[in-house]
Amino acid sequence: MLQPLRQGLPPLDPAAASSAASCVLPARYEAVREARQFTRRTLDQWDLGDRFDDVCLVVSELVTNALRHGLPHHRPAGEALRAAPFDSAGAPLVSDPCPAPNPQVRLHLMRWTERLVCAVRDPSHDSPVARDTDDFSAESGRGLFLVESFADGWGWHPLADTLSGKVVWALFRLPRPGAQDPAN
Repeated sequence: MLQPLRQGLPPLDPAAASSAASCVLPARYEAVREARQFTRRTLDQWDLGDRFDDVCLVVSELVTNALRHGLPHHRPAGEALRAAPFDSAGAPLVSDPCPAPNPQVRLHLMRWTERLVCAVRDPSHDSPVARDTDDFSAESGRGLFLVESFADGWGWHPLADTLSGKVVWALFRLPRPGAQDPAN
């Protein structure tokens, strides 16, 4: 289990960002495609289309994790139901961590002058779990490894006040306006 991490995360106040956009994603795996399309349109509007590949991969992983693990009792279409444990009287042993009738996943993209943050909010209070795997041919279990590899930083924190759940975020550094790109 990962401890909440806020280091390196700019303030989440959208008013402090130079640009911000968000969208609600439905609880189905097609939402990953919708998140990529939203990210493409947003980055193009912000003249950051050259960052699309890395940002898109990270957005895809964060949204997939939120759909797969952030909505535990509300499975996305196409995924097998996971049985909840019951006691001998048939009552659930675990209370529903997603009591809302329609739990949501929300994607936020926030841009500051020299950084971009992708944040995915889900109703679960469970911390993200990075798996240690040496099987690089496995089709799942490497999402947070990819996020860590492609983003300049990432973390998560629980939501407070009237919001329930958590936010998992990834930070991308942007070149200073007018600065020459060292890759060129």
